[in-house]
Amino acid sequence: MSKLTALTRWVGPELEGCELTHLRRDPINFEAAEREHSAYLAALGQICDEVVELPAISEHPDGCFVEDAALVFDECVVLTRPGADARRGEVDHLLPHLPTDREHLRLEDPCTLDGGDVLIVEDTVYVGLSTRTNHPALKQLAHLLLPFGYRVKAVEVTGCLHLKSAITQVAPGVLLANPAWAKLERVSASTLIEVAPEEPAGANALLIGDAVIYPEEFPLTAQRIEAHASLHLVPTRELQKAEAGVTCRSVSWLSS
Repeated sequence: MSKLTALTRWVGPELEGCELTHLRRDPINFEAAEREHSAYLAALGQICDEVVELPAISEHPDGCFVEDAALVFDECVVLTRPGADARRGEVDHLLPHLPTDREHLRLEDPCTLDGGDVLIVEDTVYVGLSTRTNHPALKQLAHLLLPFGYRVKAVEVTGCLHLKSAITQVAPGVLLANPAWAKLERVSASTLIEVAPEEPAGANALLIGDAVIYPEEFPLTAQRIEAHASLHLVPTRELQKAEAGVTCRSVSWLSS
């Protein structure tokens, strides 16, 4: 029987010094951020067989956004090279906790790639070209994944930090998107749900197992998703100040 594991890292008071690209800096209430993370862990606990909780890293304010440091596929793990210089040390902090039952590969200079720019839909890997992820990373990732049968396709990100701020998967064949934030001509889906116009930041949803973890702050978009997925709504208002979504705070995988 397969085991679903989610790997997370706690937020710390150092989150106040996180990297920002599109938002102005707004003071982060650390206690509120901790409560939001606790709610996120509770949702993961209802879905996953195991939730691994790593401690915060004082020297890495963005360390709780573990998704950016590693891509986990059924066949391999790809260690990334984050686009912000200050975040590159996060990769080696995460490495000992990643699954060891599959090959480990690593992106090298001149690549820069954040995991938040990578959307895996069956055998297609969409890579957002953004301020954090460059074209050499796209080419190198395509080369690393070629033996495993994945197709890597570029998507230009135009209005947000990461690709998964603009588009995520919420069910097999069903994608949730804000088309104003990425050029989606090369993205294929049986069903494309657009976010409610009043909720442009509502495209980030975490499909994990057979459920979706989704921010409670976007109720109009949640109504558009609920026909397709079992939703676990969580608070994210404070962590949104760090340009965070629900996908960026965990890495998950199936193992036998």
